[in-house]
Amino acid sequence: MHYIDINTYSRKWIFTHASMPVPAADLVQIHPLTQARSATLWREHISAQSPDADHFGQGDWPAQDKCWIDSVDWQDAWDHDDDNALPEALAAFLAWEDNTPVYFCYEKYNLIETRWDVFKRHWKNFLFFDDGPILIAKKQTQAVWFQSDGTCRIGHRGSSD
Repeated sequence: MHYIDINTYSRKWIFTHASMPVPAADLVQIHPLTQARSATLWREHISAQSPDADHFGQGDWPAQDKCWIDSVDWQDAWDHDDDNALPEALAAFLAWEDNTPVYFCYEKYNLIETRWDVFKRHWKNFLFFDDGPILIAKKQTQAVWFQSDGTCRIGHRGSSD
């Protein structure tokens, strides 16, 4: 089994917080991965050498400026939009099918798998922790690297995948 029960996930509260609870029908679609599975996916799709965004080095595609095409503000929408819509620039850039499996990668041992439609509806919950997580989909090249300053970099994963 590659998943841990959401009820035992250390950050479960981000999905059950009173101000933004995720409905049960969507909560069952949010799958925290085991540390072993997280590490494997991180190594395959993010970095073979760095444990988190603070330690990316030259060999890591996220550290390569050529992978990033733009910077987008997400904080304003997080703070002020009551409809929970993903910021327009992100929605336009990530034109994935709703059933696309996506991975929200906090760090090497902490990844969450869900579907794109679930992430779009509840992206604010995922960003309660905004210390460098990266959003990817295995079979897509687009990536988003969220920064704690309220911006994110959008681009395409490098050839090291």
